[in-house]
Amino acid sequence: MKIQEIIKTGNEEGKEKHVPFIEVADCNECGELAVIIKVGETIFHPSTVEHHIKFIEVYGVNNEDKLVLLTKFELGGEPNVPYVVTHIKKGVFKSVLVLLMCNVHGLWENSVEI
Repeated sequence: MKIQEIIKTGNEEGKEKHVPFIEVADCNECGELAVIIKVGETIFHPSTVEHHIKFIEVYGVNNEDKLVLLTKFELGGEPNVPYVVTHIKKGVFKSVLVLLMCNVHGLWENSVEI
């Protein structure tokens, strides 16, 4: 089995609570870009010990089309709010890809162009 056969992108049942919603905006504090990730755009993912987001990985695709791991948030095991923020330098990446793991429903991804 290949990973692309496992990763869910939003056509599956439960997408409204699992697809990572990504917003990229100018950060007034650091002068770079803030990458804001919510798990579920309008309905947050449940956050219980039994059903939660284990991790969120944030990747950048640079101008040479190389995928670069920017950060990984470990959230699993305890109730949490699946909402994270990281910052990246302007002009380095042309898109951001987010991969996350739900302990019940598996791997989900989404991406946005910058």
